[in-house]
Amino acid sequence: MNRLPRVAFRVAVAAIILIFGMSRIKAQEPASAPPKQEAPKQEPGKQDPAKQGATKEEKDEEDENPVAPQPAPALPAGMTGSDVNDPRFKLTPGVYDAGETSMGIKHLQLVKKPDAFQLGATDPDDPKVEKTVRQLGVGNIAKMPKPLQLVIAQLAFANSDLAFEGNHLFQGNFYGLNIYDISNPANTALLTSVVCPGGQGDVSVYKNLLFMSVEMPNGRLDCGVEGFPPEPPPPAGQEKEKKRRLPAAQKDRFRGVRIFDISDIKNPKQVAAVQTCRGSHTHTLVLDSNDKENVYIYVSGTSFVRQAEELAGCSGEAPDKDPNTALFRIDVIKVPVAVPQDAKVVSSPRVFIDPRTGALNGLNNGGTHGKGGEKPEETNQCHDITVYSAIGLAAGACSGNGILLDIKDPVHPKRVDAVNDPNYSYWHSASFSNDGSKVVFTDEWGGGLGARCRPNDPNKWGADAIFRLKNGKLSMASYYKLPAAQGDTENCVAHNGSLVPVPGRDIEVQAWYQGGISVIDFTDAAQPFEIAYFDRGPIDPKMLVLGGDWSAYWYNGSIYASEIARGLDVFELTPTKFLTQNEIAAAKAVRVSELNVQNQQKIEWPAQLIVAKAYVDQLSRSQALPQDQIAALQKAIQNAESSHMNKGKVAKLERMAPSLEKSAATAKSPADAARLHALADILKHPSA
Repeated sequence: MNRLPRVAFRVAVAAIILIFGMSRIKAQEPASAPPKQEAPKQEPGKQDPAKQGATKEEKDEEDENPVAPQPAPALPAGMTGSDVNDPRFKLTPGVYDAGETSMGIKHLQLVKKPDAFQLGATDPDDPKVEKTVRQLGVGNIAKMPKPLQLVIAQLAFANSDLAFEGNHLFQGNFYGLNIYDISNPANTALLTSVVCPGGQGDVSVYKNLLFMSVEMPNGRLDCGVEGFPPEPPPPAGQEKEKKRRLPAAQKDRFRGVRIFDISDIKNPKQVAAVQTCRGSHTHTLVLDSNDKENVYIYVSGTSFVRQAEELAGCSGEAPDKDPNTALFRIDVIKVPVAVPQDAKVVSSPRVFIDPRTGALNGLNNGGTHGKGGEKPEETNQCHDITVYSAIGLAAGACSGNGILLDIKDPVHPKRVDAVNDPNYSYWHSASFSNDGSKVVFTDEWGGGLGARCRPNDPNKWGADAIFRLKNGKLSMASYYKLPAAQGDTENCVAHNGSLVPVPGRDIEVQAWYQGGISVIDFTDAAQPFEIAYFDRGPIDPKMLVLGGDWSAYWYNGSIYASEIARGLDVFELTPTKFLTQNEIAAAKAVRVSELNVQNQQKIEWPAQLIVAKAYVDQLSRSQALPQDQIAALQKAIQNAESSHMNKGKVAKLERMAPSLEKSAATAKSPADAARLHALADILKHPSA
């Protein structure tokens, strides 16, 4: 971790532990924030009451800002950093007027946050800041540096993850959720808001049900905004104790998964609230093709374990002291679709178990990077789990490890493989390639609250790790990190993304907080590269104001990004040398009725000539066929289209298929072979 003043750092850590959880803090360095603030003037002869009784060293340390932005240290030997010559590095700052730059992406719209979801303050001394922090249940605020209070208060209104159904987009927020009409993406409009604090607010949707994750201690069963009484300061003499003090038990506190009925889209109704011991930082919707009456929710809790006085059966003890500990597990909720009020936890799989010894704490991170290197630490939580039911597997990003789960029995997932990496700090999320041959894991180094894309930040830290997947085993292939350097006040690290359904290629759009969004081609697992991007300048040039894109997802032809501080961004892809108009049109030909990215769906392309044209463009780009054959294919497809699929023209297409299949046998790469086979299949039975 960065070297911080002892007293201020202790207060900062205590606050963040309370909100985010003990096990995450070790992997996440404190947020970057303002440079040293000028202290308010005291009347002559008067002393700041918060400093009475403090030593001179403690007073001096508390005057320092513990989260001031620090330039990245020198690159470790053998590491390379980010590109300072990229146009994204020196964009002008601003909230709604920041400089913007893009390649291969058109920004259609920014829909600003509703007023109810705004902190309404950027000055650490604004009374709203302290009021918000108190509502979160944080005690002993007097010793918490003002800049840190601002970061925590901003988080209380942060936009989080996205889900989609039909023409509706659901945007989670630490303060509730917002629902948008996206029937015309370029004219996206707010339909309704639900104020319901509790963070993190990640959402998923299934038919008439919406699920929301709640983890923070200010969440109430009734969605009330008042939170709970602030925690009192520690008793005299106990200020320096390291033991974590849990918030007082509250019968009305809620931490777990809320379930809303959204049959009336403008008037969602909470119909169930399933409590869990660690709350729900994220969750994953799981569908079982053999069980149409129920859906399942995998719950990933990363925060502290609540006391048994608040929720019976909860224990945060080590496994050797309590084999029923709420650590070292995930929870599975079964939701009867017809009667969601009967939802309940039905299993708590021990996915970290050592199969040889039966020890619950069977995985660790193997050690990670940092000052002098960090010692191995046990993995006791998953941050995010992506299920891919079509192949019967799930990829878990589990703090210290990436794991692979067999989910054929969704109630009892079983680990089949696990990997770690010393270049990874905190395994955060995962995506499969469409054919299931690769998994992209992200590393949330700095926890989303730190600047981790500075010129000297290594490009293997806070990056994507691309693994090959074969016979249930993961093997490392390469890293990908946002290539453009970002500033000291821009929180930036790898975060959430989804596949873009371009046939014949593995492409993902991904959010990087204030690094913007990056579109990546990882068809060749060993050679991922950027093909498009969008970025804004920092929100503030002197202090870190929490912001940037939390998630960036493709849905039915557009890209939607959840911007933490500003609102909702809407984009579309545009042609470049890396991506043709035909490839974009082929991606738009794929339509789904619902999208929860962590419940990954297998992409199926229609046998349309627009998809065939995308394959031809790719074969031309890779020089897999002679140029005269490419030209003949393009002409034959154009003639069939312009003739409105005249039988003779279509028959000519069919006659071209055998030669393509023959070429596939001698293709230079597996990707080209697959494209040739897919193109031949379309030409045999084409549709307009």
